[in-house]
Amino acid sequence: MNLRQEPGRRILVVTAVPAERDAVLQGLCSDSRFEVLAGGVGAVSAAVSTVKALAAAGYSMVVSAGIGGGFSGRAELGSLVVANEVIAADLGVETPEGFSSLDDLGFGLTRLQADPGLVDRVTAALLEAKLPVNTGPVLTVSTVTGTAATALELAARIEGAAAEGMEGYGVALAAREFGLPVLEIRAISNMVGPRDRSAWQIKEALDILTAACSVLLEVLP
Repeated sequence: MNLRQEPGRRILVVTAVPAERDAVLQGLCSDSRFEVLAGGVGAVSAAVSTVKALAAAGYSMVVSAGIGGGFSGRAELGSLVVANEVIAADLGVETPEGFSSLDDLGFGLTRLQADPGLVDRVTAALLEAKLPVNTGPVLTVSTVTGTAATALELAARIEGAAAEGMEGYGVALAAREFGLPVLEIRAISNMVGPRDRSAWQIKEALDILTAACSVLLEVLP
C-alpha cells in the first residue's frame, strides 16, 4: 500500500480525551501533516467525531490512539500494542451457550482487519526506537472490564487478545466507510481485570504514547 499522501492530504489521529490528544500532539511536534482530534469516550462518540472530520476534509489515513488495558501475558504495563485486528468485543447477544457476535448472527461485521504491511512497518519502527511493542487484536468494549472472570472470558473467546479500549472500532468503522486505512495504537496503563486504580500507570502510558507518536512522525510520511 502506498502511504504517500496526495498534495493537501493529511492523517487524522483520533483520541478519546484531551490528555491523550495532548500526548499525541507532543509526540507529533504539532506537525501540520497531522490533525489530532479528541473525539470523545466510547465507540459511538468516536465514530461520530471521525465521520464528521472525514466528511469535512481530505485525509489519507486514520489513526486511533490512546491508553488502554493490556491482557496479561500479551501486553504489560508501559508497553504499546499495535492492532492487527480491531474487534467490537461485546457487540452481540448472550445465549445459554455463551456469547454470539453480530458476525455469528449474520447481522454485521465486528472484526476489522488492519493492513498487515502497515502494521509491520509501524511495529518495526517502534522496535527500532527501542520501545516495547506487541501486535495483536485490540478489543473495543462499551463497558471496561472490571473482573478477572470477564478478562478470562474475553481472552478465551478472542485468540491473542492483546489490549482493550473503548474507541478503536468506532474509528475503524468510520475510516472503512471512507475507504481509508486505519491504525490503532494503545499504550498500556493498566491490566485488563479487577479494577484497581492504585495500580494504574496513566502518566507512564501517556509518556510512551508520546514516544510512539514521535516515531509515527517519521514512519508515516
